[in-house]
Amino acid sequence: MATQSPVTTLAELAQIAGVSVATVSRALAGNPVIAEATRTRIAALAREHGFRLNQAARNLRLKRTGAIGVVLPLGHEAEQHLSDPFFMSLLGPLADAIADRGHDLLLTRVIPQDDEWLDDIVDAGRVDGVIVIGQSNQMETIERVAARYRPMIVWGADRAGSAQITVGSDNVAGGRLAAEHLLAQGRKRLAFFGNTEVPEFAARYAGFKQALEAAGSEVATLLPVHLTGEASYSAIEDYLAGHPSPDGIVAASDVIAMSALRALAAHGKRVPQDVGVVGYDDVLIAMYTTPSLTTIRQDVATGARTMVDLLFRRIEGEEVGPVVMPPELILRDSA
Repeated sequence: MATQSPVTTLAELAQIAGVSVATVSRALAGNPVIAEATRTRIAALAREHGFRLNQAARNLRLKRTGAIGVVLPLGHEAEQHLSDPFFMSLLGPLADAIADRGHDLLLTRVIPQDDEWLDDIVDAGRVDGVIVIGQSNQMETIERVAARYRPMIVWGADRAGSAQITVGSDNVAGGRLAAEHLLAQGRKRLAFFGNTEVPEFAARYAGFKQALEAAGSEVATLLPVHLTGEASYSAIEDYLAGHPSPDGIVAASDVIAMSALRALAAHGKRVPQDVGVVGYDDVLIAMYTTPSLTTIRQDVATGARTMVDLLFRRIEGEEVGPVVMPPELILRDSA
């Protein structure tokens, strides 16, 4: 009995499947435009008939690279690393979502030296699209590139009229929620710990102020601490050594909140009895601090999947808009 020759072209596989060549191509690429049942059936036929998609040739024909760039600009925090708990919580689901689309992830941590760093990335021809994690103090650069380069999605703060397509939590609402929680406990000397040079942190601080103003309280202390653990700990420790302690702290991130817990303990302050502390992000280790950290959760797993979905829709030429996710107060022991 003669051995059946393997199918070698998309046209042959399309004839066997009874669909168009375009449908076969999209199905094998995992394009969600094609129904999942159809994608599964075509993939099974490809295996049955020994068909192997020449991905390199396909990418060359489509002028695609098969890679997505994920960029972390650290203009305000040169000492911050990929091991930061927030980055780790976001990069995992982001990598999974990109892999599910049949693409590789090209990760770049950037310490901007000029205002052309993002132009260099998008113009290098190494990726099909870019996801920028955080706006840092690089808003003008990101905005300028977003106005000319469509396949780009940004994790960060949404601004009316911006060219950027952003995904992130409602930072104003999150900051307000954190402050309202502390005020409802009868705390009156509130402080906000975070660098408002970062757009997301500035929005959280704006929500913090809104809550105080609505309660008839004066705007409380702003301590513009850095994001890294040791830098934020040193700044908070120095502040507590020279000033009366607040009785409530809203931290712009969980990392800053955890530094505050350490510094308060070093000064003999009990949490939450003397000082309530609320973080922001709800990273995995937040529940394991002592005391466990009350925080504002932004759903980074959903956010990661949303960024990838929006990016591929833009690559396909669709019009999409920003996505703002509602924040959620997660009650634990620190407040």
